[in-house]
This record gives sequence, C-alpha cells and structure tokens, in this order.
Amino acid sequence: MSKSKPVAANAVMTQKSLKRRILDNWQLYAMLLVPVALTIIYKYIPMYGIQIAFRDYKASRGFTGSEWIGLEWFQRFFSAPTFGRMIKNTVLLSLFSLLWSFPIPIILALMLNQMRFHRFKRVTQTVLYAPHFISTMVICGMIRIFLSPSGGLINLIAGTSIDFLTESSAFRTIYIASGIWQDAGWGIIVYMATLSSIDTSLYEAAKVDGASLFQRILHIDLPGLASIMVLNLIMSAGNLMNVGFEKVWLLQTDLNKATSDVIAVYVYQQGIENAKYSYSTAVGLFNTVINIILLIIVNKIAGKMSDDTSFI
Repeated sequence: MSKSKPVAANAVMTQKSLKRRILDNWQLYAMLLVPVALTIIYKYIPMYGIQIAFRDYKASRGFTGSEWIGLEWFQRFFSAPTFGRMIKNTVLLSLFSLLWSFPIPIILALMLNQMRFHRFKRVTQTVLYAPHFISTMVICGMIRIFLSPSGGLINLIAGTSIDFLTESSAFRTIYIASGIWQDAGWGIIVYMATLSSIDTSLYEAAKVDGASLFQRILHIDLPGLASIMVLNLIMSAGNLMNVGFEKVWLLQTDLNKATSDVIAVYVYQQGIENAKYSYSTAVGLFNTVINIILLIIVNKIAGKMSDDTSFI
C-alpha cells in the first residue's frame, strides 16, 4: 500500500503537468488540430474503402452490399502473365534509382559546402534547384525532344538516328538519369542545412592538426550527416515499390514495356481504364504491404547500424 501511493501521486502530478503544458501552449495545439483533422479526413477515413479488395465491388450495391470473395483478386494478380515482369521492373527501377540518386545529393552538398565564393555558390544552388520546379509533363516532353531520332540533341551529338524510347534496354537509364537531374539539387537542401550547423571550431582544429580537405570531409562532414542520411534512407526504402507513375506512363511505349511495365501503371490501367476497382485496389494494397514490410526491415537494420537511438 505504501508503494502504490507514490505511484498514484506521480501519475496525478504528470496529468496535472500535461494539462498545464496544454493550457500554456494552447495556440500551438490549436494550430495542430488543422493538419491532424486533414490527415484523418483524407488519409484514415478513406481506408474504409480498402475492403473492396476483398469484395466483388459493384457501385450500385455499395461497399457492404457487394459480395465478399476473400483473396480471389490477389490470386488473380499473382497468376497474371505479367506479374513477374511487373515485380522485376518495379523493384529494379526503384533499387537502381535509390543506388544512383541517393549519394549524389550528398556529394553535391559536400562540394558546395567547400565553396568560398558565396555569389557563385548561390548561383550554382539556384541552377541545381530549378529542375525540381519543372512539372513531370514538361520534363517528359523535353526528354522526348532530346531523344528524338530526327533532330534530337543526343542523336545530333552522337551522329545517329536512334529512337531511344523504343529501346527497352535504354528505358531504365533514361528514367533514372532524368530523375537525378530533376531532384538531386532539391535533395541537397537538407544536407546543406545540416552541414551549416556543424561547429566551425572542428574545422579550425582539424586544420591546425594538419588534416587535409578529404580528411575533414571524412571525419567531420560525413559523421555530421550520418543521422540525416539514415533517416533519408529509411524514407526512401519505404517507397521502394512506389515507382513514379507519371513519368513511366508518359515515357512508356508498346516497344519498351519489357522494362517499363510497373505496378503503378498496371493499377491505373485496371482501375481507371478498365473500371476493375476491386482488382486494382487489391494490387495497390499488395504494393502498400510490401512497402510497409521493407520500411520496417530497413528501420531495424538502420537502428542497429546507427548509434542514434531515435532510429531504433
């Protein structure tokens, strides 16, 4: 009995302190209500519709009135002739994009951080940021113009007349290279902000000790970026199966489907074009579950590799 009284007293004090913090900062909590409400309305409430992945959904019957068929749509997807090709293309596109695009913003940030001409540094940053603000539709239009077999810049330089978008072997390179050009500059922002917060006395001490530029980057900059690198890796791994639909859809042709046929495009074709709502929902749900599993696995691995307990 004597031990339970202090525990109860501590719980009461904690509850009071929580109420006091809420009252003292009620403006912040009031502002927080708006994004929380939007998240619930647009993210959680629509999850009710996931059940149509297990039903033979008919719009006239509604969600609950449609016949429950269990895992039939999933079985149909797994037995589809293009199932293996879609999984392979989705994984390879995402994996290669991650392997090539993940280190480039880090390298660019490290290079920009060493620049001492501030005006040139600002101009370079602006040039690198600019492609991020170009819409995917325009980007794909530019790609088609550059790769055109008649008058395209690449063919003019190479002295050839190859229609690269009809070559299955070239699609992944086109997709990944254009993604790096469009998003690498934007990706350096968070790394530049992290580098700017590193104590400058560390650089001064390293110079006094005779450390070279490469040694300062290796022993000061990279350890300072470690936590944000792990965080970005976790976030990227969580979207490993989410290949950008817009760019693939706009660059896909009948001749490059061997490498451009991905799950996101398949979901659109089945759900929107063919009005197979239950089937497309089942495919999308399968894709989401795989992403969640990958996110958990990468989070666990990163937690063991990082000294920062926030990733565990």
